[in-house]
Amino acid sequence: MTIANLQSRIDRITDILRRDDGISGAMHYTEQISWILFLKYLHDYEENKASDALIDGKPYEYIIDPKYRWDRWAYPLKEDGKYDLKGAIGGDDLIDFVNNDLFPYLENFKSNQQDVKSVKYKIGAVFEFITNRIASGHTLREVIENIADLNFQSQEDLFELSIIYENLLKGMGSDGGNSGEFYTPRPVIKAMVDVLEPNVNDTIYDGAVGSAGFLIQAFDYVMQKKNEYSTTQLKHIKEGMFFGNEKTPLAYVMGVMNMILHGIESPNIYKQNTLTQNIRDFQEKDRYSIILANPPFGGKEKKEVQNNFPIESSATEVLFLQHFMKKLALNGKAGIVIPEGILFQSNNAFTAVKKDLLDNFNIHTILSLPAGVFLPYSGVKTNVIFFERKGGTQDVWYYEVNLEKKLTKNKPIQYEHIAEFVELYKTRATTENSWLATADEIRERNYDLSAKNPAKQKEIIHQSPSEIFADIQSNDKNINLLLSEIDNLIQTGYEG
Repeated sequence: MTIANLQSRIDRITDILRRDDGISGAMHYTEQISWILFLKYLHDYEENKASDALIDGKPYEYIIDPKYRWDRWAYPLKEDGKYDLKGAIGGDDLIDFVNNDLFPYLENFKSNQQDVKSVKYKIGAVFEFITNRIASGHTLREVIENIADLNFQSQEDLFELSIIYENLLKGMGSDGGNSGEFYTPRPVIKAMVDVLEPNVNDTIYDGAVGSAGFLIQAFDYVMQKKNEYSTTQLKHIKEGMFFGNEKTPLAYVMGVMNMILHGIESPNIYKQNTLTQNIRDFQEKDRYSIILANPPFGGKEKKEVQNNFPIESSATEVLFLQHFMKKLALNGKAGIVIPEGILFQSNNAFTAVKKDLLDNFNIHTILSLPAGVFLPYSGVKTNVIFFERKGGTQDVWYYEVNLEKKLTKNKPIQYEHIAEFVELYKTRATTENSWLATADEIRERNYDLSAKNPAKQKEIIHQSPSEIFADIQSNDKNINLLLSEIDNLIQTGYEG
């Protein structure tokens, strides 16, 4: 099935769900499509594993018991391979089975603490925080029948599904409200990953995972060389490379499912508030070689949470920045989306964090993004700050993305808007859009890190009061002279 056909199918399913009494808005139908797609994917995943084991002459131990497999309760088949509609449960019986039997069974997978990296444990982690919201068994049966013939047994099929799933998450983000925090524009994510160049030996962390866009883009980047990797390296990529935390239940579920659907079988994603960790306790073994994140900003944290940080502040952006600084491994690299305000605000906490960052980390690059990147759910102007845990800062290379037209919901940012930044990142070239500022210059302006393009700064001429008064008198004389000439022209015209 082509991507266009698959998208058309998903659109049809969302239309079906919108008619259900239990569904309200993009967040709900995305959540419900997700768990149904996820179970169909798991069925195909297990069938693939069973086939491979049969070829190798080995037994395969199914994760899902027979009663709960897709081809038993959701889409049973007759001996001739055709859909057994009469044998499929429906109506209230279907809703009762899903709510009171299937979901509790899957959620119980998390009780096995012995193997937290297993796919089985991850399934339990997903269903611990998700519920069936579909009220009508007839609606659920109709959705299942539209999903049933989708095949996720090949890498190509899985890739197509992942694209459609990303579109669903993007739509949920565009719906605004709380869901807006889930989606960072893909061009921004791609540019950040492209310049940090993750490799197979890295460990990559996002303390505000959302739908896991950063981790998935990093995975895609690393997998471009998959044919060069050993079995051990591939195992590291799928089980020991990607880490993150997510506070909100729905975002956590979406992030885990999104990663699994992209081929990361055991993502190390945990449902917790990142800021509740005391950063004084971090040791080198707890740190990561690459950090990529777009943490929530504009929020406030209570005093108990602030106590976890040497520099206390209620502002979440100040706390997250400290967290990432402490989570970065020696010689590690970070790219963090931050609001413009953190760069120029000068209260004690903001200044202290920036001083620590400038003195003890190498802030080598700041990317100034145009207004409207996060429309429609945020009008806050943002930047991306890139730093390394490698000595102090000598100078900062700034790049300002300048666009001819304003960004809108229907005309969002594109990769080509940021392509020049990616191209110039290593050379740190000076252009109309890029420049260098020394660490001493930044200290002199009280750690103001905001982008001030010198090519756009008007030269300020400092004059004495007497010089200013003389200029005003001179201007007045010129104005009076012009007015006299105009008056003479008018009088001449009347006389003529």
